[in-house]
Amino acid sequence: MSELTDSDLLISAKKLMHTEANEILNASERLNNDIVKASRLIYECKGRVVVVGLGKSGHVGRKISATLASLGTPSFFLHAAEASHGDLGMVRPEDVGLFISNSGSSSEIVSLLPHFRRLGAKMIAVTGSFDSPLAKYADIVLDAHVETEGDPLQLAPMSSTTLELVMGDALAALVTILRGLKREDFALYHPGGALGRKLLTRVRDVMNENVPAVNHNLSVKEALFVITGGGYGAACILDDNDSLIGIFTDGDLRRLMERKGSEAFNVKIEDAMTRRPRTISPDSLAAQAVKIMEQNEISVLIAIDNKHNNKPVGIIHIHELLKAGVA
Repeated sequence: MSELTDSDLLISAKKLMHTEANEILNASERLNNDIVKASRLIYECKGRVVVVGLGKSGHVGRKISATLASLGTPSFFLHAAEASHGDLGMVRPEDVGLFISNSGSSSEIVSLLPHFRRLGAKMIAVTGSFDSPLAKYADIVLDAHVETEGDPLQLAPMSSTTLELVMGDALAALVTILRGLKREDFALYHPGGALGRKLLTRVRDVMNENVPAVNHNLSVKEALFVITGGGYGAACILDDNDSLIGIFTDGDLRRLMERKGSEAFNVKIEDAMTRRPRTISPDSLAAQAVKIMEQNEISVLIAIDNKHNNKPVGIIHIHELLKAGVA
């Protein structure tokens, strides 16, 4: 055998991908109302979707089960070989069995079918053989037949497992549509993920309630003690009713000193502050705070209580938002 060139190997990789892609396209052309019936069966399920598989199809089944669960459909994976050794006790009549098997004839899969039938649990089959015992037992059969695996030896399941995975994704997508799931709902199932943090974290969850604040009658020199001690490089300026009327930052101080020199420290803070500072409600999403900071090129934002005369209730720095994973 002559030595294979890099070009030969690249062509082989592309050929395999084209083969698998064509099998998916062919299967999409064969799709009929059975996949709609299957999605409605899962949507209306009062129990859980029990995804059953073995070998490579079992690995696919684990992923399909995880996808369903992440989209709000209670699901767990049942290994076909372990099921007959006690794990079948997890299956209930109100469950739906989603069986993944290319041949539909493996003894481990076939041995489970009468149990599901006796329980009264509905069965969906994703299989490449309509003549198999699995297809004959199932209430709904989804065609996952492939002409070629793409494997150079035609021994390892490649196209078939890819198609099984895509079929499971299609089912999960249809159930998602039936549920009317929104991004906010998805975030509830992924609170630790980036999307979950952005859609669930509120300003009040990350803000500091110890707001550095000074009365508007103080001098810049007097206010500096509060600014340096607060750790935010800024202080809220309050009127005599403790309502927010401005903010004074390190940047304001630098600009003031450029104009006034050493006399800057004697200036009344009210005359040096930035009026009408950017604020946010503590109930707003933290992601909104990030957006405000980016648009206005600021690093600190004040949370105010509009119900109580614009009183500051928190302060938040962009670094805290970065740490919380929402920036």
